[in-house]
Parts: sequence; structure tokens; C-alpha cells
Amino acid sequence: MALVTFLITVAAYVVGYDPAEAGLQLGQRIDWVPDLGLGWSVGVDGLSMPLVLLTSFITTLAVLAAWPVTFKPRLFYFLILAMDGGQIAVFAVQDMLLFFLAWELELIPVYLLLAIWGGKKRQYAATKFILYTAGSSLFILLVALGMAFAGSGPVSFEYSDLAAKTLAPSLQLLLYAGLLIAFGVKLPIVPLHTWLPDAHGEATAPVHMLLAGILLKMGGYALLRFNAGMLPDAHVQFAPLLVVLGVVNIIYAALTSFAQRNLKRKIAYSSISHMGFVLIGIGSFSPLAASGAMLQMISHGLIGASLFFLVGATYDRTHTLQLDEMGGVGQAMRKMFALWTACALASLALPGMSGFVAELMVFVGFTTDEAYSLPFRIVIAALAAIGVILTPIYLLSMLREIFFGKENAELASHSNLVDAEPREIYIISCLLVPIIGIGLYPRLMTDSYRATIERQVARDGAAIHSAAAPPLPLRPPLTAAMTMAPALR
Repeated sequence: MALVTFLITVAAYVVGYDPAEAGLQLGQRIDWVPDLGLGWSVGVDGLSMPLVLLTSFITTLAVLAAWPVTFKPRLFYFLILAMDGGQIAVFAVQDMLLFFLAWELELIPVYLLLAIWGGKKRQYAATKFILYTAGSSLFILLVALGMAFAGSGPVSFEYSDLAAKTLAPSLQLLLYAGLLIAFGVKLPIVPLHTWLPDAHGEATAPVHMLLAGILLKMGGYALLRFNAGMLPDAHVQFAPLLVVLGVVNIIYAALTSFAQRNLKRKIAYSSISHMGFVLIGIGSFSPLAASGAMLQMISHGLIGASLFFLVGATYDRTHTLQLDEMGGVGQAMRKMFALWTACALASLALPGMSGFVAELMVFVGFTTDEAYSLPFRIVIAALAAIGVILTPIYLLSMLREIFFGKENAELASHSNLVDAEPREIYIISCLLVPIIGIGLYPRLMTDSYRATIERQVARDGAAIHSAAAPPLPLRPPLTAAMTMAPALR
């Protein structure tokens, strides 16, 4: 079923989707609960179509990665498919109340996958996950009700109707703050991130792939869709805060990852660090940086899924996640070492791979964004560069400790210490092909959302030009902001 879903999404992209069109495509609306203004409204645009493809692709590979699961396999695969459906619904729905329902329903299979098939602390990790994500998502419902009932006209939860509303600047700020908390947990933004290392620390490899490959992207997508897309005046005020939080994510998570001795937690904090570039791109008013944020989500979805799959494959052989207990297995697992090296190089943004292009677009786009003062841009770029420098250090030292560290005699003699199997090589190859393809020719992906991103950035630029709301204290001097809107158009 996962493969069928993937083929259907590919067919929809090839046959029915026009990348040059910025508006909604493949749309359909059915009155579901008319008395509540709730309709079954779905469709895709440049923000959602690439992520729908990513979701179905990663899920298909996660099902293949779940081949060794023997405990309640039918329930396991059912929950994987339910998670797939919920995540596609999050990206495809065009009604905010329906979005909230899809957002909540998607949490149930994740909780069960953690609580039933997780590690020794699975109950703690699953409970912490559901408390953080379900609790914060209540803000989505409150904001949806606030936006639907605010202003004049009929009550509607459809995105197009909500985006067309003229809301008071003070109300926009309040709504924006609520959504930032809800989506910041899922992204995750420091300090709302603490559920992620625990969830990754107890999850199985297929669930890892879905958490890192898709779940985190829901937060970035929602920030682009709602915060930046529907609340432009408030986004002007909060954008500098997003940039600062992005830098905090990059540096804090990179330093924390550097100190981790647990392999799963090291990669988990690496994911948090990489998502900081998404925040910087969303907080920028440059089409190039915003496009880079979108590409970073897609790129990290592929790279994160590959790394966590390899973590699971390595654990199956070594039966340990502690780097201190690994070492000297490079000779016994040469193919596994090659796979690890390729994926680690992709994660550290090696030129020729998708991560390099995405991070470069964010860097160049933000540093040339005249909406911010030059000193602010220089400071942010310099701080973000620290994370870029730390990433290869902790990733390459991790490879050295796993494969070429001090040999563990007990581990080296383990009967399960076999090299990569054809199934594992196939899964990683399927992920590396788009990683390298996007790295060599980024337009394979950027053309699919360019029109939508440019239209949205132009609207945010117009909000800067209008300067309808007073600046927040955290907002840097926008001396050139008043002249940037025509350039964005």
C-alpha cells in the first residue's frame, strides 16, 4: 500500500501538477459539516506538493526497513500506513479545522509505535512526546477559531478565506505567537525540543526514518503556510526572533550533539541543528533564503532518514548505542562503513549533495537580505557558521569511533557482526540518488515550489513596506526595509 500511495503521488505530480502555477492545484471541496463551516477541502501547491512526495517516498522505504519486525507485524504496518495518511493529510488539506484534526490524528500512530515497539524507556518517551505535541497543538485550534470568527463575513476555516481577512495587528501578533508555540514544538525549536532526543532514543529504525524524515517538516511547513503566509504583518515583527532562534538551534544542538555518547541522541541533536537553517530561511525576506529553507526540509528529510536507518542497522549488529562500546568494526563491515560515510558527508553539507545547496541558499539569501541591517546579518552569518564548522567535527569523529576506534574484542567476535545486506544497500541507495541528484542539479526540486515561494515572499515584503505595526524590541533596524518590496515583486 505504501508503494501504491507513492506511485499515485508521483502520477499526480507528473500529470496534474504545474510547477509554474503558484496557486492551489488538484483541489477538491466537499461540505462536510456545513453548520460548523467545516469542509473537506484538499489541494496542493508549491509548499505542499514536494512534501507530499517526500512523505510517500520515505514511508515506502520505512516499510521496507521494517522487514525484520516480528512482534505484532500487522499492527505495526497498519500504524505506519496510518501515519502516512495523517502526514499527507497535514500537507494536503486546505481547511484549518481539518488541518487541526489531521495534525492530532497523526499523533496517535506515532505514540503507539513508540510505546509498543520502543526501547526500555519507551513509555516515558511516548508519554513525553504526546504531552508536548498534543498539548501544544491546542493552540492551533484556538488560533483557527480566532481567525475564523474574527472580522466580518461568514465563518470559514478555508485557507484562502483566512488569508484574505484583514486582522488587527495586535490580534495578528497574538495569533502568531500561539502558532509559533504549536509548530515550534514539532520543528523543534530550542527550548521546545526536549521530547525529540527521548523519542529518537527509544524508537525503532522505521519510526526513526518517519520522525526525522517527515514529522519535523510538518513544523516548518506550517510556519511557512500559516505564520508567514496568513499573518504577514505579525511575521514582519517576529521574523528577527525566528532568525535568532534558528542560530540558537544551530549552535546549541551542534554543541550538544558533539557531547553525546549515545549514537541515536547524537544524530537527533544533529537534526535539531540542521532545522535551524529552516528557521533562518523562514525569517528572511529573501526569495532565495526562503527557497533554501524549503530545500533544507526536503534535503534533511532524505539525509535524516538515511542516518537513522543506519543507526538501526548498526544497533542490530552491535547491540549497543554507546560510542565507547564500539570501535574497530571497519574491517568486518566495509560496506556499512561506506554507506555511513556517504550519508555523513551528505549531512555535513559536502558540495555536490543536497545539504550543501540548501544551506548555501539560506546563507547567501539571508546575507543579501536588505530587510535587516548589515551588522545584524554579519553577526547571524558568523554565528551560524560556527554550527557549520562543528558539524563535520562531530560527524567524522563519530565515524572514527564506530569503525576505527579502539577495538572492542567482545564486539569484534560477535556472530551478528556481518556487513551490509542487499536490502540495506538498496534503501540507502534510494535515498542517496535524490540527495546527489538535487546536489548536482537543484532545479530538479526548486522549480517545483519556486512560484509559490516568490509569491509568498512578495506578500511579506509588502507587509514590511506598509509598516502597519510598531516594531518589536527584538527587531533589528530595518533601515532599508521600506524600499525592498518592489525588488521582491
